[in-house]
Amino acid sequence: MTRLRYLAFFICLGLVPGFLASCESNDATGPGTGDDPDPFPTGEIIVDHTCCDITAIPEAAIDSAKSKLVIAYGHTSHGSQLVTGMTGLATYLGSLYAFNGDGSGGALELRDSPFSGAYDLGNPDRTAWATATRTYLDAHSEVNVVIWSWCGQVSDATEININTYLSLMSTLEAEYPGVMFVYMTGHLDGSGLTGNLHIRNEQIRAYCRANDKILYDFADIETYDPDDTYFGDRTPNDACDYDTNGDQIRDGNWAIEWQTENPGEWYDCVAAHTQPLNGNLKAYAAWHLWARLAGWPGE
Repeated sequence: MTRLRYLAFFICLGLVPGFLASCESNDATGPGTGDDPDPFPTGEIIVDHTCCDITAIPEAAIDSAKSKLVIAYGHTSHGSQLVTGMTGLATYLGSLYAFNGDGSGGALELRDSPFSGAYDLGNPDRTAWATATRTYLDAHSEVNVVIWSWCGQVSDATEININTYLSLMSTLEAEYPGVMFVYMTGHLDGSGLTGNLHIRNEQIRAYCRANDKILYDFADIETYDPDDTYFGDRTPNDACDYDTNGDQIRDGNWAIEWQTENPGEWYDCVAAHTQPLNGNLKAYAAWHLWARLAGWPGE
């Protein structure tokens, strides 16, 4: 029996067992102002495929995120999967998961693509996003979370390119200590565990773990189905296609297969470049991220 089959039960009882929250993290406290003794999370926060159980997040943690966070999110089509998935989730499970651009009505305040001068982490180039971030934060001091996504630029990135990204993020963190910056990996491209994408994503992961950063591991979420079946060694791509038998041909699709086998346990959403289930998982992980940034310690 999969996790989502327990959803109605947990909602009715108002209980969420802590053992379901398996995201890697250290203890944290939430962001805030004024008398908050330690306003930001401490230690690394890694949000990956282990963070895709929406029932593991207590309602109080969701409410805390909605009351504390002001998020600015820069992205193009691949990054839109988070927003599309979150939109569908609010319809699927109700107003608890509501969000909008100004936080009205008690919703989470998530400003979707508010930056000028850059579209994502690699468009129009690999540095414009940092300048766009400064410009926006200088005019909007109320923002306390910044998150940018890649499109396909990690696939052809060099080690130097990724070091530039990591350096720019670190510089912004030093310049804006009141803002939490979320790192991200690039989406899968079918090049497998020996491909450049995986190597560069591992570079980002290693840096985040070594330096106690906040990481939304986009690629890792695309590597597992909700039953924790691993597809990383089957050359998966962002559409969830994979090689079923090792003949170097992607002739299966783990998301479509799971959706077919688990009717009623996922919701429809038009997630760019991929399947609805992948959009679901991106949304579940996003809410884990928001809850963690607001102070929920995970387990």
